[in-house]
Amino acid sequence: MNALEGRIAIVTGAARGIGRAIATRLAADGASLVIADIQREAGEAVARDLNGLFLETDLSHRDACRNLVERTVEAFGTVHILVNNAGFQHIDPIDEFPEDVWDKMVAVMLTAPFLLTRYSWPFMREQGWGRIINIASVAALRAHPFKSGYVSVKHGLLGLTRTAALEGGPHGITVHAVCPTWVQTPLVENQIADQARTRGIPAEEVIDKVMVASTAIQRMLAPEEVAAVVRFLCSDEAAGMTGSPVMIDGGVVAG
Repeated sequence: MNALEGRIAIVTGAARGIGRAIATRLAADGASLVIADIQREAGEAVARDLNGLFLETDLSHRDACRNLVERTVEAFGTVHILVNNAGFQHIDPIDEFPEDVWDKMVAVMLTAPFLLTRYSWPFMREQGWGRIINIASVAALRAHPFKSGYVSVKHGLLGLTRTAALEGGPHGITVHAVCPTWVQTPLVENQIADQARTRGIPAEEVIDKVMVASTAIQRMLAPEEVAAVVRFLCSDEAAGMTGSPVMIDGGVVAG
């Protein structure tokens, strides 16, 4: 029997990148997947590949968060695992940071994880087992220039993680904030030009001078490396872990 056989998992932002890798790994271990994303075509393709359910979801709307959990429960009866992965980045100095982007970042990357946790909580508590994995970042523990919105919501996500862990512990619910360094995804690849513009360096220098230079391992992570850690945190072997940032930072914080 696979380690996650019979578990129902929601993964947000699962159409590509880290979310897709996580969904693929959880499915390989037997979990039934709900793929939540705003990208219909890519999300449906992932759901077909994993024999899962795709739900088109715009997490910037509160009603969509409630609907995601309700439809999951309608289809599968409960929810065991919630992976709050959906997000995006925007790079600008504070005095140029667009207010509408700030509002959307808070909605998608902090309010939505809170609401999805809230709506999933009664089912996890009733069954005495739950895993909530918030995909945070090294930015949950240290700041970066030109990323005021991203750093702010990731710090907030760590606070939500710690509080929910304290409340969930007596009910068999563990809560984690997984904190990777730069991961080689389409999202990160699209940031290279923005990083070059704000820092005043050529685009070809961004990876070496910004993304890799701060790590001890001198490389970016693969999405599958993050997925492997998430899979472990969803297992019974990790039942004694909760409430702390789980670092996959390549040695960034050590420096």
